[in-house]
Amino acid sequence: MNYKHIIFDIDGTMLNTETADMLATQETFFQLTGEKRELDEFRFSFGIPNSVVFPRLGIEDAGKASLMWAENYRKYHSSIRLFDGIEEVLKELKKRGYILGIVTSKSRQEFNADFATFGLEHFFGTVICVDDSPRPKPHPDPILEYLKRSNAKKPESIYIGDTLYDEQCAHSAGIDFALAVWGTHNREEIKADYFLEAPLEILELFRSR
Repeated sequence: MNYKHIIFDIDGTMLNTETADMLATQETFFQLTGEKRELDEFRFSFGIPNSVVFPRLGIEDAGKASLMWAENYRKYHSSIRLFDGIEEVLKELKKRGYILGIVTSKSRQEFNADFATFGLEHFFGTVICVDDSPRPKPHPDPILEYLKRSNAKKPESIYIGDTLYDEQCAHSAGIDFALAVWGTHNREEIKADYFLEAPLEILELFRSR
């Protein structure tokens, strides 16, 4: 194991955004259909681009739905939190000489509005948002775009995420994957190379270079 690039997902990995995400999806669905559904029915949508989520819910105009979702999401922004230990992990990884990057299903606008407010963006070099590659996760395109822009080699790169889509994206792009168990709900379905129970375990996996 000789990794150089550690690539992070955002939602469910660094940020606990699940409540805000599902509430926004629930509210948007109700506004567009008039149908009330239990919050848990929208759990599948977490970490998946809205362009995929809303067609699955039977809403054809995903663009309109996404704009409404963004407005609703802002209502619940105060519920978003960093997972315990994340900032400490990022500081230490940089100190140890690793190159940190991001591959996220957020749009660039969402990234600037949500993640950047936590003041962590300076830890990262290359940031790939959903609008930076032809196809979103689980396709390999976002990871491949990261590798291209950062001049990273596959054997020296690893992706840390919390969903099946994250795992599929990493492995289809030909790099290793570590599962952020603290943010996942379907551990049994995910074929990770490493299972990390808590953020601080990242430091145990990636020793000083």
